[in-house]
Amino acid sequence: MMDGSEMPQSSAPDRPRGLDRRLFLKVGLGAGGALMLAAGLGQAEGTGEVALSAYIRIRPDGSVTLQSKNPEIGQGIKTSLPMIIAEELDVDWARVSIEQAATDATRFGSQFAGGSLSTALNYDQMRKVGAAGRALLIAAAAVRWSVPVAECRTEPGVVIHSPSGRRLDYGTLVADAAKLPPPDLATVALKDPKAFRIIGKPHGGIDSARIVKGQPIFGIDTVVPGMVYAVFEKCPVFGGKVVSANLDEVRALKGVRGALIVRGGPALEGLLDGVAILADSWWTAHRARQTLKVVWDEGASATVSSEGLAATADALSRQPGTKVLRKDGDVDTALTGAARVLEAAYSYPFIAHAPLEPQNCTALMQDGKLVIHAPTQTPQAGRTLVAKTLGLPETDVIVHVTRCGGGFGRRLNNDYMVEAAAIARQSGLPVKLVWSREDDMRHDFYRPGAFHFLKGGIDAQGHLVAWRNHFVSFGQGDKFAPSAGMSGSETPARLVPHCLIEASLIPAGLPTGALRAPSSNGLSFVFQSFLDELAHAAGQDPLAFQLALMGEPRMIGTDFDTGRAIAVLKTVAKMADWGHPPVARPGQRTGKGLAFYFSHRGYFAEVVQASVAEGGEITVDKVWVAGDVGSQIVNPSMARNQVQGAVLDGLAQALGQEITFRNGRAEQSNFDGFPLLRMPQSCPVEVEFVLSDHPPTGLGEPALPPAPPALCNALFAATGHRVRRLPIDTAALKA
Repeated sequence: MMDGSEMPQSSAPDRPRGLDRRLFLKVGLGAGGALMLAAGLGQAEGTGEVALSAYIRIRPDGSVTLQSKNPEIGQGIKTSLPMIIAEELDVDWARVSIEQAATDATRFGSQFAGGSLSTALNYDQMRKVGAAGRALLIAAAAVRWSVPVAECRTEPGVVIHSPSGRRLDYGTLVADAAKLPPPDLATVALKDPKAFRIIGKPHGGIDSARIVKGQPIFGIDTVVPGMVYAVFEKCPVFGGKVVSANLDEVRALKGVRGALIVRGGPALEGLLDGVAILADSWWTAHRARQTLKVVWDEGASATVSSEGLAATADALSRQPGTKVLRKDGDVDTALTGAARVLEAAYSYPFIAHAPLEPQNCTALMQDGKLVIHAPTQTPQAGRTLVAKTLGLPETDVIVHVTRCGGGFGRRLNNDYMVEAAAIARQSGLPVKLVWSREDDMRHDFYRPGAFHFLKGGIDAQGHLVAWRNHFVSFGQGDKFAPSAGMSGSETPARLVPHCLIEASLIPAGLPTGALRAPSSNGLSFVFQSFLDELAHAAGQDPLAFQLALMGEPRMIGTDFDTGRAIAVLKTVAKMADWGHPPVARPGQRTGKGLAFYFSHRGYFAEVVQASVAEGGEITVDKVWVAGDVGSQIVNPSMARNQVQGAVLDGLAQALGQEITFRNGRAEQSNFDGFPLLRMPQSCPVEVEFVLSDHPPTGLGEPALPPAPPALCNALFAATGHRVRRLPIDTAALKA
């Protein structure tokens, strides 16, 4: 742990310390949608560092410090975005250090981690940031030599005058370069990707060594002077209100510095009613919580149960949907005329994010500002939420982003941030709020469960001609709850001539939100499993059935390229030796399953080989993955890590993860009831990227959706039992 005089190294100050004058390179969309660049000179006193832009600082010795604009949650973006800048700046990666950028929309534009968007939104922009820096350094050298800019080029860290061979290193040039007019980002020259030295080469995570050594870089490691520790008791029923609490009894306990009721509002994503206990240590606050007795007004959600929701869904399935998401052709007529019709009901449960680092935040008043240190995926939204809730100007709220110990979408919500801020303001003390594991699991924004009632029609030639889906999900009126919806274009929609997708919504009052590959992580299980059912019903190989469904390579709408889908399907089939029976484990039944999904701009096909013992126990033998996320893999090392992690995450969801509700409460509270994947359950995951002529996109999410259905399809191939509900019931797989 750090002593009280230190700030977390992963938190950047709101502006570079010691800068005489502001210099910033603003890369964002202006009112006209144009990229903008503004510059001025900045020099860090005592270090000789010169800020060439908001992203780039260079020392006299030529070493470089780069800012990474977006939060790091394990997806590797703190390393890969600076790699893009460093490539175009043309520096030696070994001489680069990286800092987490301050939360500052003026200098950095939108800063968030979610939707696998960091690469998609920033690849071109970060290239231009680096190229602009390189152009300034070349221009400075040309002025010094009195030669045309066209005669100058760079090698890592130096500018070279090609005719004479003269050389000047960046450290010598940076002060002059920072005084020059900035180049036009719209026309700045970029490298030919064939000349890349950094992009496309594997690099370890910039924080990996510190993590291995246990150095304090996460939000939970934050220490500030005079800090007290806080726990926050909320109603076990979502949105319940405090009626009364035995505050005096809690305050009398040794080591307790305070106990107070915090009043909140009705919005589940904001500040809710609760009781805060402040103490000299977190353990003291946690133990004092056992003495706390709160009388709650539990509200209307106290009647919610998983059994009741399932019964309601079943009743709704027998009625027409209240919301039509897609209607192509005439489904009823097509089903009547089909050679074979299949009908099935699928469902998947609510699940928790369960990041290893529970929610936490440190908040304090400093120089008239509310200063926050938080592991958040959306620092700018967090600042807005805190300011609005506490009635402060946003300029009086400063958010320092720490590294997140996992997020998976949970830290898109900033409820823990506004809780810490409210407790700090009400108590007048610097507060470090840390949730317990039970808090984290019982007060999540859960991946919503859903129910699908399906019919599929196959013609005499074995083609899928009709698709009906009555989707029963959660929401109010005709508005889906967060992450509980689906579009009308999810595969196989748009590929089937007669298609009807309708929805019915259940109002439940449960907090829901995005979880890694939101919506797709559940929809893929349903659609790819049912397509596998239809393939077998048609007497076709599942791969051939999928390829026939894709048809000729073409664009469907503006977003789906069947050619890219076909390419990853064929690639993974070759990788997995599809079509040849797997070698079975002795005494077990073994099968291979295939699934494809398009989500978050990524095309992924996966094959799972799984074995099932006589008692139903499952062993996943291996997974093969083929993915297309565009023309460039920025960091192959972390790219494979992301794909492998996403696949294992998807397998964990299928094998045993479920949140159930009774009397308005989440029943699971720790990893004994909500298991993460254990190392013995893991398996080799072989990854191959299919490069295509499309802009690079993200990798945090699109590899997850095919994993659960590929596993379930493998189990069918091994046992003949069709899994239609997650998590998998191994008892149904007994020989």
